[in-house]
Amino acid sequence: MTTMSKTLIAPSVLAADFANLERDITLINQSSADWFHIDIMDGVFVPNISFGMPVLAAIGRHAQKPLDVHLMIVDPDRYIDVFADLGAHVLSVHLEACTHLHRTVQAIKAKGMKAGVALNPHTPIHLLEDIIQDLDLVVVMSVNPGFGGQKFIENTYEKVRALKALIQRKSSQALIEIDGGVQSSNAAQLVAAGADVLVAGNFVFSSPEPIKTIQELKNLV
Repeated sequence: MTTMSKTLIAPSVLAADFANLERDITLINQSSADWFHIDIMDGVFVPNISFGMPVLAAIGRHAQKPLDVHLMIVDPDRYIDVFADLGAHVLSVHLEACTHLHRTVQAIKAKGMKAGVALNPHTPIHLLEDIIQDLDLVVVMSVNPGFGGQKFIENTYEKVRALKALIQRKSSQALIEIDGGVQSSNAAQLVAAGADVLVAGNFVFSSPEPIKTIQELKNLV
């Protein structure tokens, strides 16, 4: 008897075909993926603009799996209520964008969402020391945020191991999510280092058989 993988797979909608978005959402619904990963970019915090509330609302109407919303924006506190109303299950903000991170995390939880914090590649793990017990998710950026299809940063493995040690030492329930450059060649190694959730964008949507690719990723971990 084989044991089911506990690792969650979250295809990134940023890599989908925006002209055929309903088709790609249906594809994720029909696959073994666990979450929809949705990147909201403002062109200020990161040098790119993705999509905003109307597109997220459209995704939410068709999605049959939880929405994992990653805010790559300045002043995310302004929009917490909006994303709650749009059905976000997990809402992650960047540590680098929040002056009062504890307040932001509490505001997310007060709206009934899971609270996540994302770290850019240069941001050290120890900055989470005093907040890790309040978090449901930590998003480790394994590429520089803003664009899909970038090369995976090898230091990520060491960072994940350090984060896992911090989570265990502080008896936190936070899951570790890896965002950027995830594919079949590094998935198992990331899980071995301590990852719980793998975001996969181009690797899934550039595949001729995305549903099969998602299942293969599941099988690896």
